[in-house]
Amino acid sequence: MQKVELLSPAGTLEKLKIALDFGADAVYGGVSHFSLRIRSGKEFSFEDFEEGINYAHERGKKVYATINGFPFNSQLNLLKKHILTMAELKPDAFIVATPGVLKLCHDLVPDMPLHLSTQANVMNVLDAKVYADMGATRIITAREISLKDLVEIKKELPELELEVFVHGSMCFAYSGRCLISTLQSGRVPNRGSCANDCRFPYEIYAANPETGTLFKLEEEEGIGTYIMNSKDLNLASHMQEILESGVVDSVKIEGRTKTAYYAAVTAKAYRMAIDDYYSDILDSAKYQYELESLQNRGYTDAYLISRPFEKHDTQSLDFTMQLGTHQVSGQVDESGEYFLCKYKTLPGDELEVVAPLGTKIEMLDNEIGSTYERDGKVYVKLKKLLAKNAKVWQEVHSGNTNPIKLPTKLPQYTFLRIPSHEDMGTYPKS
Repeated sequence: MQKVELLSPAGTLEKLKIALDFGADAVYGGVSHFSLRIRSGKEFSFEDFEEGINYAHERGKKVYATINGFPFNSQLNLLKKHILTMAELKPDAFIVATPGVLKLCHDLVPDMPLHLSTQANVMNVLDAKVYADMGATRIITAREISLKDLVEIKKELPELELEVFVHGSMCFAYSGRCLISTLQSGRVPNRGSCANDCRFPYEIYAANPETGTLFKLEEEEGIGTYIMNSKDLNLASHMQEILESGVVDSVKIEGRTKTAYYAAVTAKAYRMAIDDYYSDILDSAKYQYELESLQNRGYTDAYLISRPFEKHDTQSLDFTMQLGTHQVSGQVDESGEYFLCKYKTLPGDELEVVAPLGTKIEMLDNEIGSTYERDGKVYVKLKKLLAKNAKVWQEVHSGNTNPIKLPTKLPQYTFLRIPSHEDMGTYPKS
């Protein structure tokens, strides 16, 4: 049986490696302003991106290069050079968003698989067929599409691969077709520089043009004024319906600009959900335990399973972001012998280990600390905070660049976490 592909975001070389180590089959990312995530694109040099591709290929995994921006006429010659340069790095596919760029890629690099971005808003068989005829080998469907419509597309175009988003930020507009950021700050969403204006709180006023009177409208207490703030997508508990449809080739996680911990946890959670489906196991609580540990805007299952008009819980009106159930306290370095502090850490703190699936961790007790298992989870407790330079610290804080010794070796990029404190609360403003 051909398993569905798990596709994760790769905003940096480190995040690329983390996503693959924690269970992704493939990652997507890009270099330069022709990618729809300028901030993450700047994190990748061509050399880093090539290293990431080689890292993936050595592990039998894939990298898809994003060239999904909407170019100006003045950029077309630069775009042609960029396409040829990216092709030399040998990614496994290009992700593109417009008919013109799709055709240009097909003409310049005819053997390169081409994935059509969700920005193209494909919702039906007619549009899917047009893009397939133009050379698209995969359609990343609009977030607003239903599973029933995916079935119809696959029925008509069985050779066309279909990819769907299952987790991450949701756009207030129709699959990214938004002008709010452009109007308010001049930052164009479809050219990679959205300012996320929909995440801001807004005050509402009523004006009388005849008298020049302006009234501020007071909202009901507790309702909030984040009137365009969409909740985050979370379909981990719906993998059975998605995979039983038999029409989805790849499930995609959003988040190239999010943290390394996000890359790890989302890959791990959806890897478990996918593998459990093929093993006839369902354990939604296990996947959600991981995903709830992330900062989020509240979760929704959005529109793939239910139609938009059936959903009335897709917005977070009273906050823009809330802390997850856990706080990252440390990240293990590439040696596996030390970690860098990400939050205040004291001797005796109990730190939960978040490692790639299948990791075998030695349970021991020595002069540095101990590792032990409880309720199916592995923990580390440090007796002393011994830095790599031999200094012993009484406590370490986020920003401390001294690697701290672990009692036993852990896989590179393993995370250590603690439960979030109640007083951490939510983020009241963007």
